[in-house]
Amino acid sequence: MNIYFFKNIPANHNSAFRKSYTLQNLKAIQVACVIFFILNVVLRLFYSFTPDSLSKASNFPEFNYSNWAYLLITPVFYFTDARLLTVYAKKKKVTGMMTVFVIMFAVYLLFSGILSSFIAMYNPRDNLTMYLVALITVSVICVFEYEDSIMLTIVTELLFTIILFCCEADPTEVIYNQLTSIVLLTGFYFISRYVYSYKASHFMQMNEIRLKNIEIEKASDFKNDVLGIVAHDLRNPIAAIESVAMIMELDDLDEETQDNLGMIKTSCSKAFSIVNDLLEVAKNESDRAFETKLVNIYDLLKSNISGWKNTGTAQNNIILTATDKTLQAHINTDKFNRVLDNLISNALKFSKEHDKLDVTLEKENNWGLIKVRDYGLGIPKEMLPHIFERFTKAGRSGLKGETSTGLGLSIARQIIEKHGGKIDVASEEGKGSTFSIRMPLVGA
Repeated sequence: MNIYFFKNIPANHNSAFRKSYTLQNLKAIQVACVIFFILNVVLRLFYSFTPDSLSKASNFPEFNYSNWAYLLITPVFYFTDARLLTVYAKKKKVTGMMTVFVIMFAVYLLFSGILSSFIAMYNPRDNLTMYLVALITVSVICVFEYEDSIMLTIVTELLFTIILFCCEADPTEVIYNQLTSIVLLTGFYFISRYVYSYKASHFMQMNEIRLKNIEIEKASDFKNDVLGIVAHDLRNPIAAIESVAMIMELDDLDEETQDNLGMIKTSCSKAFSIVNDLLEVAKNESDRAFETKLVNIYDLLKSNISGWKNTGTAQNNIILTATDKTLQAHINTDKFNRVLDNLISNALKFSKEHDKLDVTLEKENNWGLIKVRDYGLGIPKEMLPHIFERFTKAGRSGLKGETSTGLGLSIARQIIEKHGGKIDVASEEGKGSTFSIRMPLVGA
């Protein structure tokens, strides 16, 4: 933290910081007015309901008059402050009147503290409590520019000196009290500047973080735009290559050429998969939300698993069980099916043929809990923390040599989180993996 005891913050931050701290000063003054007024009301009630003998006590008239003055003046500061806050809310601009008002209130509090100390005991050195409270309160709740702090210190010392001479104290006491006041005001000045430094440093750090976040958001949006454009434009040449390969297959070809065309088609298929994943990543990050509808989760799972069984691509036995078949959630079915397809295809990829695959649905508090469990290779412990990262280093080839783009699970997490849900994984090598999806239920 930079300390600004004898200077203000750099000019490029000063205007914005002044706007920020002026608003905070006005809000703090409102609270201070309420507290100060309540304290004086309590004192007035105390004076009103105590024995008459109290009015004959030493310095009672001075306490009585000052109490009435505080009760009359404090509401004026409160309502003026409220008016200035209204002006600020409309114009979003700091005026000179606001700065002057804050300084006037600070002088009012400091004067009240000085006066209370003199009234309590004509020799303030013997009773500094109220003076100290006023100095600490002003230095902590309000933020002042360097010049304002100096001016406030000088004005307070002048007020103290005037009141001191009005008390007609002997020269020795005048010197002692002046020295005491100078020591206190020096402390007040440095406390005030330290508070200024702390709040200024905090403001500049937060402002810098805000600007960095804006830059990051712009960079992220630009990256997504480029990613989407590149991925989209790659589809046409890949499709053209695949089309040419399919046309060539119509001719009588030797075995080597046929193998080469097969490799071309396989590569095109993999390239399409990567392009689709890139487009999905860009789309998920760019869209703030997507359309959903109320869906029965069990029916959605059943339909998806039936699709896998009907295609004949899954040799494994996929078993669906549900403890509650009535659970409903707001879901985008196309995107959610993509998540299910990814989890099931991964489970099949790392399981032996004819191994079973369990898909379960149950209710967990206000969540619908979906589990996709396989009994295959499992995930190494060191890979688990990275399993949902984009282009994850946890990507591996399947049992039949299937490759991975490293994007599938990252996309799955994006989709689930956009539904307001959560996805996690538990796994043990050699015993399989369990992916768990928690979806917020409707009417739970």
